[in-house]
Amino acid sequence: MMFEINLTILFASVVAGAATIVLAAVGETITEKAGLINLSLDGSILLSAMAAFAVAFETNSLTMGFVCGAINGALVAATVAVFSIYLRQNQVAVGFVLTLMTRDLAYFIGNPYSRLQGPQVSPLPIPLLGEIPFLGDIFFNHNLPVYLSLFLIALCWWYIYHTPHGLKLRSVGEHPRASYARGINPQKLQLLYAVCGGLLVGLAGATFSLATKPGWGRPQGAEGTGWIALALVIFGGWHPVKAAAGAYLFSLLQVLGIYFQEWLPSVPSQVFQVAPFPLMIFTLVVMSFAQKESVLLWAEGKGRIKSLLAFFSGMAPSALGKPYRPD
Repeated sequence: MMFEINLTILFASVVAGAATIVLAAVGETITEKAGLINLSLDGSILLSAMAAFAVAFETNSLTMGFVCGAINGALVAATVAVFSIYLRQNQVAVGFVLTLMTRDLAYFIGNPYSRLQGPQVSPLPIPLLGEIPFLGDIFFNHNLPVYLSLFLIALCWWYIYHTPHGLKLRSVGEHPRASYARGINPQKLQLLYAVCGGLLVGLAGATFSLATKPGWGRPQGAEGTGWIALALVIFGGWHPVKAAAGAYLFSLLQVLGIYFQEWLPSVPSQVFQVAPFPLMIFTLVVMSFAQKESVLLWAEGKGRIKSLLAFFSGMAPSALGKPYRPD
């Protein structure tokens, strides 16, 4: 019985801890599906986390905090998009510079709010569903940002692959010139979906400072989250469900690290804190290996192995990183 209780706590912690990464990874998946790379995620998450906490602290309103965090993420993403699409600057360079600038800006502006106790999101169990044995505690006894992260996985999958607007989104990421020939404006759509993805990244930052680890400080604890989200987009083959699965895997590794600290007290705690990062890199290497043509040919006729490789397979949008330039 004790093992079941621990298992329930383990999986519930994974779902709650992954909310920030899920929001950021799904948001970046939307942006990259439209053909734009936003490398500013890590700094954007920190700036949004700081802004959300500061506004919530000053106004005593969690809603205003989340709104401010989302707007911050959208503005940073819009800056990357405008410089890349309309000013024809290298989007990778712009995103990298922005992530450094927003990170330092967050630490500088947020210094007066460091280590202050402010408002935080309270759990909101869902009636009836929260009472389901095992599954209720894992999925239905969390706060609103966690529920939002779960809902957005399904919503983005449905929107991208089962709606006409999703088809347009994929078309500008794959063949922007063909989209233009059919009356679609690739530049406007890329800007739109960059902002939409940025909104989710901003919500990810707000979720971290108002729910996952309430408060603000240096270090905040969200450092590196943006880079992990970017890696998970690749891990997920630019598919929102697979990217979210990667986020839960990373969260599981982080939670297991806490358990291993208790089981192996002689091992330095820093080892378990750092371990999830190289393990995710190893997973990306395995995924890259699984996509090799020689491996795919070898898997022909091997049903289960082929299905497993199909899960790891995924191609980047053809026009990713190459914004459409009107003739």
